Amino acid sequence: MDQKQQDNGKGPQAAPRPGGRAARIQAAIFKAVEELKRQGDAADLTVPAIAARAGVTPSTIYRRWGTLAELLSDVAVKQLRPDAEPADSGDWRADLKGWLEQYAEEMASEPGRAMLREVLGADRLENAGVCSAYTSRQLDIIRARALARGDRPPDTAVLMDRVIAPVIYRILFSRATPDAAYVAGLIEEVLGEDGE
Repeated sequence: MDQKQQDNGKGPQAAPRPGGRAARIQAAIFKAVEELKRQGDAADLTVPAIAARAGVTPSTIYRRWGTLAELLSDVAVKQLRPDAEPADSGDWRADLKGWLEQYAEEMASEPGRAMLREVLGADRLENAGVCSAYTSRQLDIIRARALARGDRPPDTAVLMDRVIAPVIYRILFSRATPDAAYVAGLIEEVLGEDGE
């Protein structure tokens, strides 16, 4: 067997295998959730139905996630992970505006709203922190590019508090859509106060 060996003082132990049995089971369960959600009836989204579709027992799901809400939260986090870095046009303001408009549009869509509710519906709030970190990293990338060009963009924390937070609040607590004009207004408030 060609596995890395680790020595923790108790002798060598096999390193965890990425893509091992547990990873394959999780992938099958996540795929089952996504397929059942596409079929459209929320009443069909149950642990037994997911287990049957994934080819596992319900106890496998309960052991790993505990509740359906925890499973749905983990699936939503996976779906909310960015696929790519923000665009780099050479103008950080345009990149920031474009990225934020796209973010608001995606999160305000029905699938986006559902994923946000699922992330927040879990008993543990770790997944909300993971999603926040995804967003911060995207903003950090835009900010780092601007700093490298000698510009002075606002801090990521300011953008999170003054732009992202109001967008998410509007999505979660009203039916109003944070459209491009709303996002542009938030950005202008932040940039105007920073003297940019």
